[in-house]
Parts: sequence; C-alpha cells; structure tokens
Amino acid sequence: MSETVEWSEPEVVAPAVTAVITPADAADAARLVAFGLQPKLQPARDQEYAELLRRYREDSPFARLADAVAAGLGLVVLEVSPRAGMAVTAAEDSVFAVRMGDYARRTAADSGDRFLHGLAHLAVAAMAFPRPEDLADDGYIGRVTVNGVDAFVRQACRRLEERADEQGMNTDPATDAPGLEAAWRIWVRRSATGATKDARRLAGSTTGIVGKAAAFLTDSGFLQRTGDDNGGTYRTTARYQLQVRDMAGSAAMAELLELGVVPVTDGTASLLPAEDTEDLELVADAGLPFHS
Repeated sequence: MSETVEWSEPEVVAPAVTAVITPADAADAARLVAFGLQPKLQPARDQEYAELLRRYREDSPFARLADAVAAGLGLVVLEVSPRAGMAVTAAEDSVFAVRMGDYARRTAADSGDRFLHGLAHLAVAAMAFPRPEDLADDGYIGRVTVNGVDAFVRQACRRLEERADEQGMNTDPATDAPGLEAAWRIWVRRSATGATKDARRLAGSTTGIVGKAAAFLTDSGFLQRTGDDNGGTYRTTARYQLQVRDMAGSAAMAELLELGVVPVTDGTASLLPAEDTEDLELVADAGLPFHS
C-alpha cells in the first residue's frame, strides 16, 4: 500500500528592495553637507536647507548617504536638527581642520603666544559652560565677555601661583616648559590691554588674545556678539554647545574647571575664590576647537 505525498511549490521569498541612489540624491546630500559648513546659516532662514534637514530626518537612506559624504570629507556629524542645522566638526585628518599653530601664527610672532591663544579658547569654553548640566541642556545659553574671560584666567593663574608658593616650586621654568605651571607666568606678565595711540587694544595683550578668540568663534558660528561692554559681550550658539560637548571629556578642560573659579548664578559665569584641588597640568595646544 503506497502513501500519497502531496508536493507543494517552495515559497518564493521576494528579494529585498534596495533603494536606488541617483546622482540627484548624491548632489542633495553634498548640498546638505555644504550647508553644514556654513555655520552662520540658520535653517529657519533658508527653505532649501530646512527641506534637506527634513529629508535627512525622515529618509534613512538619504541620511546614510549624507553621513557618508561628510565622512569622506573628514567631517564628524555632531547633530542634525532644526536648531543646529547639520552641525559638523572636522576630524584631525580633515582638510577642514584648523590647527592651533596655524591660527596663532596669523597674529603672533612669539612661539610662546601659541599656548596663550589655546588657553584663551579653553577659558571661553569653560566660562560659557561651567557645569556638565549646562552642556546637557539644549536650551542653555552661555554668556561671556572678553574682560571676564581675561579676569578668569588671571584668577586661575593667581591660584596656581599660590599653589606653587605653598609647594616651594615658585621658580621660573625654562621658556619652553609645558603646562599651566609655565603658562600662568606668561599670562600674568603680559599686559591686560596695552593700547595703541588711537586707544585700540594691542593684539598681543591678553584681552587682545581673548578678543581674537571670540572673533574667530563668532566667524565660525559658535558665538554671537551681543554688545561692546567689557571688551565685547557674546552669547553661545547651539553649534558651540555641541562643539564643547564633543570636547568636554578632554583633560585640559576638566582640569581648568577643577580650579573652582567659575560658579553659576543667573546663567552668567562669575569669579569665585578657588577651593583646594589636586595638582593639574594643561598640555600644549589644548585650545578649542583646534587640533594639535
């Protein structure tokens, strides 16, 4: 007796549909990255930019394509949102990377000034976002002034000098000695303002160095100038918050904040006598948003 076996056709699995990337898609992705490289451009004021941002958020294949274009240019995408646009930062090997040495050489003949320019950028970031929760809060806006940043650095320098005295180490180091231990001596000996005959502050003064840092950050879309008081007043942008958030894990920024001279009151940083902290060093070329 034979048993009848019923045969059925094997189930055919439909091949996955792969989105076809067209030259027009690639052009749009590159266009979005190009918008991201214009830090002062606000999506709310450019319809094409806003539309490409919407497409990035809603179209996953397009988002991956835009990310790939950015990566190919040596850019790191920090955030894509209506508030920040396509916020990107340059990786160390990117053609868009700005290096501290190149930046400092534009205005400084003295090689020692290279570190002072980096310290100025580091101090601006620390004053703008003195607490971890400030960086975590997307709605937080930091405010700094040129004179306030200079005063902050000078107070930090005084604290370091006191510590050196206490430890019997307050002797002049070699000119090229690294770290804050050498930098505070250079900063406090430098004139805070200086002046030209027409009352302009000297570029090599400490407020001149901070002013250049603030101007660079403004040109880069990280700060917005709000007034002329106290050497120039500025507020932070969403892009700067993302930039500092990306760099907040650096030892240099953490060590500067550990001096404890920047409390928060009404959202504006101010100065405060420092509490005792552990010894610290700040490596050369630690300024934001540069690569060494």
